[in-house]
Amino acid sequence: MAAGAVEREGLIIAAQTGDAVAISCLLAVCQADARRYAYRHCQASDIDDAVQESLLVVSRKVRGLKAAAAFSGWLFTVIKRECRKLARKMFKHDPLPEDIAEELLAHRSDETLRIDLARALESLPAHYLEVVLLRDFEELTIAEIAERLNEQQGAIKSRLHRARELVREYMLGSERVMNG
Repeated sequence: MAAGAVEREGLIIAAQTGDAVAISCLLAVCQADARRYAYRHCQASDIDDAVQESLLVVSRKVRGLKAAAAFSGWLFTVIKRECRKLARKMFKHDPLPEDIAEELLAHRSDETLRIDLARALESLPAHYLEVVLLRDFEELTIAEIAERLNEQQGAIKSRLHRARELVREYMLGSERVMNG
């Protein structure tokens, strides 16, 4: 792992503990990446707002991030969501199904979410569960998973994506049952 990556991971871990200095440093370090990503996903007039809102979300919610390795993906998800919010305001679009789903899940207790997540993982076929566990719990990279399973990286990415979609569908299905 490169020195910069080790330093960034250290900042993320410190920020997860609530260290205000680490949070400030982390925001400064990831601002350029956030801007580049917003540039690709936002209207030019929304880039600054999307970056600012995204970094605010990151500063408030980084403590809830479970794995430092997931930070970059989470940051980009937050930025993409902010870009979509700004675009909807501009064009007055209705909420996207994934935003509605996120809102529904946000109102559930942590314990309920944990139970439903465990059930969702148990419902996965073995080959999907295996890649989720290796990536999200053992924190292996796609390349490491592919090597361990002796498969192509593209196949692992596809399987991981499909597994996460199945978990999401299960979680939303259980939400509908609870509210139905």
